[in-house]
Amino acid sequence: MAKKYTPNEKEKYMCEKHKVFFKKKLLEWKNEIIKSNSKGLYFSDVDHEISSPDIVDQASSQTEKTVEMRTLNRQIKLLSKIDGAIKRINDNTYGYCEETGEPIGLKRLIARPIATLSIEAQEKHEKNEKIFADI
Repeated sequence: MAKKYTPNEKEKYMCEKHKVFFKKKLLEWKNEIIKSNSKGLYFSDVDHEISSPDIVDQASSQTEKTVEMRTLNRQIKLLSKIDGAIKRINDNTYGYCEETGEPIGLKRLIARPIATLSIEAQEKHEKNEKIFADI
């Protein structure tokens, strides 16, 4: 049985092996999301409770629909980020921080393959968000 490949620091950063690894990981993630959404759309309950005479059933059903829509919207945004990451792999900008141009780092990309900021830039970004949220 072949050992599963994982990018490592000894290799040249974003060499061809790294790009192939991350592209495969991103495509698998994308296909997983699409498959789970397809199942969800086919197996979701028909709006029988919304027309139910029981107001509690109607409210419960409406809440479920709202949660489903939020989840679907989140997944659509995630698919867009995955597509963006694949595009960056194809144009050789994947793995580099959008703010500093520095390498994001293999451990961070393995944990979050759609990352566009280095840990330092991400922390700075979150710190600034918190400052503005507190105003």
